[in-house]
Order: sequence, then structure tokens, then C-alpha cells
Amino acid sequence: MKKKGWYRRLAAAIPLAAMAFLLSGCSVNMGVLDPKGTIAKQQLDLMIIASILCLIILVPVLVMTFWFAWRYRQKARNNDSDYKPNWAHSGKIEAVMWGVPIVIILILAIITVQYTHKLEPSKAIQSDSKAITIEVTSLDWKWLFTYPDQGIATVNYFEFPANVPVHFKLTADSPMNSFWIPQLGGQIYTMSGMAMNLNLMADEPGEYPGKGANFTGEHFGKMGFIAKATTQDEFDKWVSDVKANSPALSQQGYDELAEPGVVDTAKSYSSFPDGLFDRIVNKYNVGAESGHQHGGDSSGSDSSDMSGMDMSGMDMGSSAGSAAHDSSSSH
Repeated sequence: MKKKGWYRRLAAAIPLAAMAFLLSGCSVNMGVLDPKGTIAKQQLDLMIIASILCLIILVPVLVMTFWFAWRYRQKARNNDSDYKPNWAHSGKIEAVMWGVPIVIILILAIITVQYTHKLEPSKAIQSDSKAITIEVTSLDWKWLFTYPDQGIATVNYFEFPANVPVHFKLTADSPMNSFWIPQLGGQIYTMSGMAMNLNLMADEPGEYPGKGANFTGEHFGKMGFIAKATTQDEFDKWVSDVKANSPALSQQGYDELAEPGVVDTAKSYSSFPDGLFDRIVNKYNVGAESGHQHGGDSSGSDSSDMSGMDMSGMDMGSSAGSAAHDSSSSH
């Protein structure tokens, strides 16, 4: 009977092992576990460090749990009498049980604080290349990307040069959402009446899936987009092609786009209304000339008059940036 038990366990383990082996060869996007950007790689480092520190506690606990269950099982005793151990206090055991977790928690806290400061989302990435600015507006249920320097706009798709910092300015003209490109960096929230700041950079060309990571209604699951990193020459050619072959986005066109609905295919526009992003931010701030800011200057054109409205120094900004990232998300 004992041999049959082991045979059954082995028969159950073999299919599981075979499945794990086969799945390991699949071409699966591993997301945060396959970083392609400067920020994402540092975030993965933090996750690995935290996991190793946690395993220092978890592995011995699991091992001892199974060992004690096996060591003091009913059949291990020669008779059916109750097991009545002689309990005694051990200062050494108490020191290990409490000391090791406390030390690990302190180490983890110090490392997390360091990475949180280093990966603050509004902090510019050091690079020899000039950063490109992309304004991001979350809508129901789509993403609008506007390029203030290039004068073009896209929906559910955008391109940028690899190895060049990208400064995202983000807001929402719909319920709050969350902008996330797993392979490039942690997520940050988009909120009506606020202009959030996020800096990312791709280390190599490629197409990186992005998503809305916050529930926003019926079709929130379709709020995906593609972030394509290219060479500088390919990016310049793409901008020229959009300007030459795509229609302009008028204010009326934007109003129609902002209506709840799903866009199944990516769209591009050769131009968009001046100051569109600022108006979207400010439309939810009655009596204010500029929306709230996170980690940067006011988005309004008259920023010099908005010393009282800049919220970059408030706790709300820094905590929003930190909370907006899965495991200290962006820098």
C-alpha cells in the first residue's frame, strides 16, 4: 500500500513537470520579468532583492512545517497515546525567531526607500539625448497621445526613439485610469484636473504592449495600446509620414473621440488644436487658470501666475507618484 501511494504521487508529478517544461519554451511576453527599459530593469532588481530577503524567512518556515508534520505524525509513535512534549523556554530560539525577521525588515525598508527616491516618476532620466515629450490623455475607452513638439497625435499607438528619454505628461478626460507599460516601467495614475509626470526610456527598439491598469467601466479591458521604440531615423520618417498622410484632429473631432466608445484600430492625426492638453487639464478646475501638477511645472501657459496652484511640493504629489508604481514603480 505504501508503494502504491508513492506511485500515485509520482504519476501526478510527471504531467505537472512536463507541462512546466513545455510552457517554459513558449514565446510569452513576461512583462515586468522581461524589462526593456532603464527604469523597468531597476524595478526588477528591487523585486528580486525583496523576494530573496523574503525567501530567507519563507523557505525555513515551509521546510520546518513539513518536517514537523512528518516527524510527529501519528504513525511515527509506537503507541496511540497523546503526544505531550515537555515545553521549555529558549532564549536562543526566541532571539532567532524575532531577530532575523526584524533585521530583514530593516534591510528591506532601507533598500525600498533608496529605490523609491531613485525611481521617483517625475525625476528626469540622465542621458546625452534630449528628451521627447508625449502628452497622454485617457478617455473612455481609449488613449490619446499628442506630441507638442512634432505637432501630431495618435490613438492607442505611439512611437518614440529608443535610448532617448521620454517625458510623459498625463491627464484624464474620463474616470481616473492608470498608464502602464510593463516592460518599460511602473504604472502611474491619470486623473482629471491633474497633470502627472512620468519619465521612461527604452533600451532597444521593439513593440511594447501597454494597458489601462485601473477599472473604468464596461470596456476597460480594451484600453490597450502599443508603444513602439524605433531608431531616430525611423521615428523622424514616421512623423513625416503622419504629417503628410493623416487627417487633422479638430476640436470637434476631439469632442467626438472623447465620447465613450472603443477604437479597434490605431489612428493618427497630422495636427491637433493648440493647447488641447492644457484645456483638458484645466476644464475640471473651476475658477483656476491651471491644473494641479505632480513633480513638474504648471501645464498652463501662464505658469508664472500660478504659484499658489502648483502642487508639486504637496504630499499628494509625491505619494501619488509612489503609489502609482507596482513596487516603487517609476523613478
